[in-house]
Amino acid sequence: MTATHSESLWTHAFVLLCIVQFLGYAQHFVLQPTIPIYVTHLGASPFVVGLVMASFAATSMVLRPLVGYWSDRWSEAGVMISGLLIQAASVLLCFVPVVGTIMLANSCRGVGWASVNSGGYALLAQCAPAARRGEASGYYSGAQGSATMILPALALGLIDAPFGGFHVVFVVSMTIAIIGAGIGLVLKGRNTSGERIRHRATAGPWWREILTLPEKDILLASGLLFALHISLPAVAGFLVLYARQIGIENFGWYYVASGATSLIARPLLGWASDKIGRGAAIAVGFSLEALALCVVVYATTLAGMLVSGVLYMTGSAMGTAATLALALEHANPQRRGQVIATYSMAYPLSAGLGSLLTGSAIQLAGYSWMFLFAAALNIPGLIVTFKNWSSLK
Repeated sequence: MTATHSESLWTHAFVLLCIVQFLGYAQHFVLQPTIPIYVTHLGASPFVVGLVMASFAATSMVLRPLVGYWSDRWSEAGVMISGLLIQAASVLLCFVPVVGTIMLANSCRGVGWASVNSGGYALLAQCAPAARRGEASGYYSGAQGSATMILPALALGLIDAPFGGFHVVFVVSMTIAIIGAGIGLVLKGRNTSGERIRHRATAGPWWREILTLPEKDILLASGLLFALHISLPAVAGFLVLYARQIGIENFGWYYVASGATSLIARPLLGWASDKIGRGAAIAVGFSLEALALCVVVYATTLAGMLVSGVLYMTGSAMGTAATLALALEHANPQRRGQVIATYSMAYPLSAGLGSLLTGSAIQLAGYSWMFLFAAALNIPGLIVTFKNWSSLK
């Protein structure tokens, strides 16, 4: 399963990994617009919506080092499959129409999400050829992000359909996760016992290994990823509510456009980050995200929203592929799962803090000021990028 014997990128293992990740993210993106609408349908305020979204991020972040440890000691694919099954089971709680229960379900989903991502990234580090890590990261994150092209729009259509509703969306999300777990079993059969034996041979006290900080470059990659994604809840969780407030119809096309951008841009921009350097790619990512959020403030039509979505996803694609490639380059093979899990903690941490910040901003100042505030959140990331420019070339 390792890439040491060949520079071929499109191995069976890599293809299966991308398919499983697509399904794992599809399950998530079906619920991404559904849960905010469902919680407001139950009578909650935008601030409470932010809390519900943050509960998902909290468990996902806190448990990632532990999940990464088990990924190294047991099986990367096994951890990923377990995560998909946990995600499917947690959705059962969503059938109880109580905001507190939805928050509990989201917390349980966070556990599964940590496992899906930690196991997946560790497998990617094994699959990706050293000279093509940016390209591999682009295809991998493209497979993940392409789920936004159809699934959120499908969820919105099912919610409003005469035969649909929230419960139908929940059933669909559970089915997708179970299918992903089934395909993951095929991938698990390809996992080499040599990798797991080597990991066990280097094992120390579990608590000491979990608390050991990774290399400085991993922390830099994680910090930049955090800065790239802290504004994401503004578009992922609240933009659909804002569009409904100002009367924009057929908003499902926003997810189609942004998802198509992710599918097309991530592989190409991942390849570009191999050529132009990580720093330049990350700086462009921050700039495009900030521009996209400013466009939202002045967008009063669906076309304006589509332009914003394309800009945001292009920036996110370029920055994410570059930071992931940076992390893969510096991950210690003997602690690969745990190190990459530490890197990926930036996802839930940025989602949780970003949800609280944007939800509070809406409560205090309204949607327009919230989007401008989210745009300004990209400035610290740009500063860090320029200060570490020499190490990001």
